[in-house]
Amino acid sequence: MSAPAIAAEDIQALTDSLKRLLAEQGPEAEVRRVMETPEGYDPTLWAQLAEMGVVGLIVDEAYGGVGAGPVELERVTEETGAALLCAPLISSGVLAAGLLHALDDEPAKARRLPGIAAGTTIATAALTGCKGLWTEAAVEARASQGPDGGWRLEGAAAFVTDAAIADVILVAAHAPDAIGIFELAAGPRSEGLQIRPQRTFDRTLRLADVVLTSAPALRLQSAGPVWEAVEAALDLARVALAGEQAGGARRSLEMTVDYAKLRVQFGRPIGSFQAIKHMAADLKLEMESAVSAARHAAESLARGAPDARAAVDLAAFACADAFSAVTAASVQMHGGIAFTWTHPAHLYLRRARADAQLFGAPAAYRERYLTAMGG
Repeated sequence: MSAPAIAAEDIQALTDSLKRLLAEQGPEAEVRRVMETPEGYDPTLWAQLAEMGVVGLIVDEAYGGVGAGPVELERVTEETGAALLCAPLISSGVLAAGLLHALDDEPAKARRLPGIAAGTTIATAALTGCKGLWTEAAVEARASQGPDGGWRLEGAAAFVTDAAIADVILVAAHAPDAIGIFELAAGPRSEGLQIRPQRTFDRTLRLADVVLTSAPALRLQSAGPVWEAVEAALDLARVALAGEQAGGARRSLEMTVDYAKLRVQFGRPIGSFQAIKHMAADLKLEMESAVSAARHAAESLARGAPDARAAVDLAAFACADAFSAVTAASVQMHGGIAFTWTHPAHLYLRRARADAQLFGAPAAYRERYLTAMGG
């Protein structure tokens, strides 16, 4: 999805404002409170993010959004990742909004994008089956058309983010002619729809299985091949996730370095020990590499570079690996205190482990990247 570039100073102003908001409204104590609520997000903070333009960042201005692109998105999610934001931003504001734009079904965009941008509609996408491969072949839901022309969905989808709080779910399903995307009204009274929440290692993440039993749905039109639209939306989500991982790695490292400066052992700050210095230097390299990979992927996608898909795949595994490595080492460098659930390092470790599998395992993206590079 192309978008007009936003000036660097405007991006910086947006991220500075977002960082202040999250520091005030989403500190660690609030993250812990929100992650234990049934909804898993704070509606008040969500409304503030929408008013700021974060929720509708990639939604075209014609539908009430900002009209930004991957570069701005990645910078924003660096900040949300650093703050461990609990909110359906990637589900609704990125994956669902990106899929609607990629399909380019004008009535569907007019119907759903204004609400998504305003934060009054929460949307998500159900795109894979129980194997979680995120490929066209892995789609398990099926669609059939009745005598009245209406569509009904059967089967299931897995690893659906924020399905329990969604107002609308965009479902990939095999129709008799080809795979299609179907708009499904969600909610506790939705006909033929059952949401089964999954237990997650990261309590800030909400995943669910979606079970469909003759669920009525509207088939959306597509300006091109449907799975190409899905991949375009997934690429935006991968860039957003890479930004989140890079930002989380940065914050985890900052927290660890601050601790090393204050923690005294044998009469000296542990940060003065050679072993700690070497570990911190290695983690600095991991973090900086993650930021570079995420921003390169965003820039490549924004300008439609021929190797954009490869750049996104590189970011998908590099940022996942870096976030996991930094948070694991952070726990080690903090010592026994960070192994407890009450320490923030534990929250970042759980986010890193969950993010690493969210839209596919790092190994799968590494394989795709090597294939694209001729390896």
